[in-house]
Amino acid sequence: MSIIIKPIVTEKVTKESEVSNRFGFVVDKKANKVQIKKAVEAAYGVTVTAVNTMNVRPDRTTKYTKSGLISGKSNAYKKAMVQVQEGETIDFYNNI
Repeated sequence: MSIIIKPIVTEKVTKESEVSNRFGFVVDKKANKVQIKKAVEAAYGVTVTAVNTMNVRPDRTTKYTKSGLISGKSNAYKKAMVQVQEGETIDFYNNI
């Protein structure tokens, strides 16, 4: 079971990484904070000081088309914000 699915690279998370040394990851829904901490430390070789997790709900959409009303939804996922020790950093582009 792979705990870390992919890093989150958005403007908001990139600013968090520059300002307060926090990085975002999409993780397995069943993973807890201790498992996430061990996985990040093993994958990137950094010391993790804090882990915050959140379950992101699916977004529902409705489209009006010629053939009628079409509804859909995106997938739900679990997001983890990981704070690493001061002076350390994670470089996503070299480790992907």
